[in-house]
Amino acid sequence: MRVVDLRSDTVTLPTEEMLEAIRHAELGDDVFHEDPTVNRLEEMAAQKMGKETALLVTSGTQANLVSVLSHTKRGDEVILEVDSHIYHYEVGGLAAIGGLMARPIKGKMGVLDPKDVEKAIRPENIHCPETTLVCMENTHNRAGGTVVSPNQIEAVWNVAKKHNLAVHMDGARIFNAAVALNVDVKRLTKHVDSVMFCLSKGLSCPVGSLVVGSREFVEKARRWRKMLGGGMRQAGIIAAPGIVALEKMIDRLRGDHQNARILAEKLAKTDGISIDLRTVQTNIVIFNVRGLGVTSVEFVRRLSEHGVKALPMDETLVRMVTHRGIEMEDIEYAINSIDGVIDSVGKR
Repeated sequence: MRVVDLRSDTVTLPTEEMLEAIRHAELGDDVFHEDPTVNRLEEMAAQKMGKETALLVTSGTQANLVSVLSHTKRGDEVILEVDSHIYHYEVGGLAAIGGLMARPIKGKMGVLDPKDVEKAIRPENIHCPETTLVCMENTHNRAGGTVVSPNQIEAVWNVAKKHNLAVHMDGARIFNAAVALNVDVKRLTKHVDSVMFCLSKGLSCPVGSLVVGSREFVEKARRWRKMLGGGMRQAGIIAAPGIVALEKMIDRLRGDHQNARILAEKLAKTDGISIDLRTVQTNIVIFNVRGLGVTSVEFVRRLSEHGVKALPMDETLVRMVTHRGIEMEDIEYAINSIDGVIDSVGKR
């Protein structure tokens, strides 16, 4: 059976060039700062993001956790968007490991309103936790891969700095945002203290993320990484495909966005399915199957019988993500498979 995997861009496989880069990577012990391939990747990442230095970590979740821990102390409060990845999908590390309180506030299509951020900042009061950090997400996963613009980031930054708060960007897919806006990624990182981004999503690497910021911040993050078991040795085998990704895999994200848009527009014309096309700005498509009279879990199960994989998001929402390896014929096959599922639902 043909398989079209639209669950996530994490299912991407490394290119042949990446595999060759792994095989030929110059290696050393990264805990001693002696892996030249890791050092080169970290230098490239810092330069691309317009920050002083960078740190290679194993995953996006670890990247966000070491970043948040480096900006805060136990008992502090962190402001973030109510549907953010840090709040929803990172196993409660904020509280369990950091001893931190989350102050979730509702954004508009994932974007924080600076007025709401300011209202959420705790006044100085012995009864209250101290607010020390604001987190943003770009692109915003649960909002549908929506983009936060440079002006929107700066507006939140201005409020944060007025109150002496740090700002962290969960930029797992920040290159998708930069491509969608047709801007240098530095425009999106200028007004944040730290940013993390993933190599293992649309950039097609097998593993890895990077944390970027000031030297002082990154040294704190390095210590947290070590404590969390993320101190790696010959990590050049992870860094080597990352170098290829930063050199060659960013511009191709535009094709993923085009495929997502085509998929979304076809779904919008499908009876029983509803979708807000305003949210389809990058490579994520989230749609509602309530009109079909089935749950998202049942819809996804039936779709898998056709070889098309998707993710249920809640009772009636389904997510599909385009990525390298998904071509136009795969989109057409997915649409035809969805039509087949709708026909089967009608025959229940």
